[in-house]
Formats: sequence, structure tokens, C-alpha cells
Amino acid sequence: MDPTTVHLPKSPPRVRWRNHHGIRGGPPTDPSKNKRSQKKQEESFSKGQGSRLLPLFLVSGREKLKMCRTKDPPRRWSAISRAGLGVAAISYVAVDYLRHVSPRWHARLQSYLWTALAAAAVARAPFYRHWDLEMRSAIPFIASMLFMLCALLLEACSVRFVTVVLGLDWHKSTQPLPDTGQWLFLALNEKLPHVVVQILRARIIGLHHYLMLFLMLAFSVLFDSVKAPGLGLGARYMFTMAIGRLLRAVTFVSTILPSVRPWCAPVRFRMPPHPHPLAQKYHMPYASNSNLLSSLVYRDSLIVDDQDFPTEYRPDWGLMSFLIDILRPTVSDGSSWYKVLKKAGGGCNDLLYSGHMLVAVLTAMAWTEAYGGWTSALIWCLVLHSAQREIRERHHYSVDCVVAIYVGILLWRITGFMWSTKNAARAERLAKLDNIQNRLIKAAKDSDMDKVRELLKEVELVGQGRKKNSLWAICGFAFITIFFTLTIGLLAFTWTSDG
Repeated sequence: MDPTTVHLPKSPPRVRWRNHHGIRGGPPTDPSKNKRSQKKQEESFSKGQGSRLLPLFLVSGREKLKMCRTKDPPRRWSAISRAGLGVAAISYVAVDYLRHVSPRWHARLQSYLWTALAAAAVARAPFYRHWDLEMRSAIPFIASMLFMLCALLLEACSVRFVTVVLGLDWHKSTQPLPDTGQWLFLALNEKLPHVVVQILRARIIGLHHYLMLFLMLAFSVLFDSVKAPGLGLGARYMFTMAIGRLLRAVTFVSTILPSVRPWCAPVRFRMPPHPHPLAQKYHMPYASNSNLLSSLVYRDSLIVDDQDFPTEYRPDWGLMSFLIDILRPTVSDGSSWYKVLKKAGGGCNDLLYSGHMLVAVLTAMAWTEAYGGWTSALIWCLVLHSAQREIRERHHYSVDCVVAIYVGILLWRITGFMWSTKNAARAERLAKLDNIQNRLIKAAKDSDMDKVRELLKEVELVGQGRKKNSLWAICGFAFITIFFTLTIGLLAFTWTSDG
């Protein structure tokens, strides 16, 4: 029987409630005695017996909510599974940190942990009860993944552009901007105990850890640790990530900040020493001459002719030749545009805002909303630790990390329509109950219990009219989903293990 079913007596002729107005079911009673009876009825209703003692039109809105609340059947291991997710997450981070302490134990324990997690997911998959929900979320999941891949490709092109547009000579001669956050951490190094400073410097968690933590969170739907569907949670994560990456690309392309590490560009990129033709025309003549810049502001038009710079190298990229002006390849880069994008292990001037911190914040927000508890609080502490490390190690300015934190929080709140912890079935039943409330009151006053049962049956059937999928389709979908997500997780870990 559905947990939301409202139990009614099997014999309708006798109405089993009391009141002091003389309504059918008994003679008027003493008001003081009736108050005690009503109080007893309310107490019994709070214990789940109200459906036998009170008519529906005397039930308050909060009590109706209790009547229609969807309660999952008790699971003997639900508490263990919820606690187990947090333990598994922290164990993963702790075991991976052993690479800095004991590489031998790290290599041994990490393989055991990965095998145990994958085996647990595969073993639990046949007993998962929400594959129908997962199948309905498959299309949004795939669409979100494709959207995120397109956003990452655009971001990669933008990262290359902002680094090479001003030329190698500009990177060697331009100093970083002053950053008070970096000053603060240098001052704390002198004031705090050495042990605390070492903890702040420790590389406890990185980009691939946050990705794997989210993957563990999404897979935990198999153990009923978070609300299904897991693919819906994954779709929201990737969709939010894609929007954040697009906003990030637009932000750091708009204004190019000098790198926090002046040696970054010569080490990571091959680029011409001279600026891009756009920079030659619109920036370089005015960058070091305040008088020319003042005249430019006054006239709002160019006042210096183009300078004589070497011509740009233009390989034959076929249909992708439009990328030449964006990527600025050199002769040593080869003839493939993809190799040009792939060579750099990260950008130097893609600063505002931090992409690593965006991933960390989105992972923490997903854990907080879907799981909560002490694990989420610990993950937020790790996010703050990552932020101070980004600033301390001069990967980003302080403003990059601050902006990434509040942008990630706001974006996650905005995309709540894709996946939510709210019980949609309960909301649908409550809406249906509000629609039929007048008819229920009339049927209850007329003692038409058959009509009451019929109306309540309509409430029970809300959301259950969807077409069921065949067993073979569900099994095939489950196998493909498990294999695909495990493969994606392994690739993400491999590609981001270097930070």
C-alpha cells in the first residue's frame, strides 16, 4: 500500500468523531469534555492515527501535510549508508594525501579503495528502485554534458588568446598587481605557530579531488544516501559548471590582468615575442605614454600610425583557419590547432575568476544541499583551505578566489530548477488535495464515505500515471549508465590529476 494512503474504517455507516455541535455521530457533549477529547485526537493524529479519529474538513493544513507526506519504507541500513558516504569521501581524500607522505602506502591503498567503491556501486545497482527516474533524467544529463564540453572548448580558446595576445616580451616586463591577500598570508607566516603554517601550506585537496567527491555524491543515490535521480544531480552540476565557465571566459577576456607568476608564460606557452596586430594598433602605442593616452581619451580616435612588427605565422588549418588570429600559433607548434590548445597545462592570465575555486564551490554546494551533515561542513573547510592556497602559491589574486566563491554559490541557487531536494510527489498530492477540498468537505458532511474514498484515491494516484519501462530497458540503461559514469570519472581523475 502506498505510504500516503489515508486509512479509513472499512464500515462506513458509523462516523467515528465527536464534536459539540451535534453533527451526525452522537449527541452534543459537554464542551470541557469535548476539548479534552479534541486534544486527545490531536495527539493521536500526531502519532499517525488521525485519519481514524477526525473528519478531513476538521484537519488543519499542517496535518494534511502529514497525511500526504511520502515516507520511504524503513531500510535497515539507511543510517549506515548515509554515514558511510561521509566516511568514504574523507577516506578518499586522506588516502590520496598519502602520496605526499608515503607513496608506497598511497599506491596500495588507493587501488583497494577504488576497487571497493566501484564494486559497491556495481553490486548495489540491481537493487536500485529509481531507474525510471534516472531514465527520465538521461536526456537533460547528456544535453548538460554537451553544453559543458562546448563551454570548456570556448574557455580553452579564450585562455590561449589572453596569454598570447600581448606577446612574450610583455609577459617578461610586466609586474604583478599588488595583492593585500598575499601580504596577509606572508604576515601570518610570521605570527602563527609553525605547525599551523605547515597545515595551511599542505596540498590536502586539489581539483581532481573535488570532481571525485561529486562523483561519489551522485553515485550515492544507489544507497539512498541522497535523493534520486543521480543523473538529475549530475545534469545540474554540469549545467551550472558550463554557465560558470562561460561567465569566467567573458570576464577574463574583457580585461587582461598581468599574471601573478611573471615566469608562467615563457615556461608554458610558445608564442611570438611581439604583440598581436590588435594590440599593436590599439594598446601598445598608448601603454607607456601618458600624454598620448590623455590625447586618445580626449579625441576618442587613434592618433598614432601602426608600428612595424613582424608578420604573423599563418598555417593551413582548413575550416579552422579562423582560430589562427585567436591562438597565434608558431612554426614549432605544428599544423594542428588541437595540439596548440592541448600543449599548455593551464593558463597564465585567465585570472578573474578562479576556475579551480568554481569547481570546489559547486561541489561543496551540491554536498550541502543533497547530503548535509558534518561532511559538508568539512568540505567547506577544505574549500577555504584551497582558496588560501591559491593565493599563497600565487596561482590567483585574492579577488579571483573571492569572486569565484560567491559566483559559484549564486549560480547553484539559480539552477535549482534542474534538481532539488524538495519532494515533488508530495507537492503534487498537496496541490490535488487543495483542489478537491470543497468536495471532500461536502462528502464528509454527508457521510458519503465511498465518495471520500474515491476522492482520496485520486490524490494517491497523482504522479503514478507515467508509463513504466520494460525490465530489459531498465537493465540495459543501468549497465550503460554505470559503465559510462565510471569511465568519465576515471578520465576526469586522470586529466586533472596534475591540477
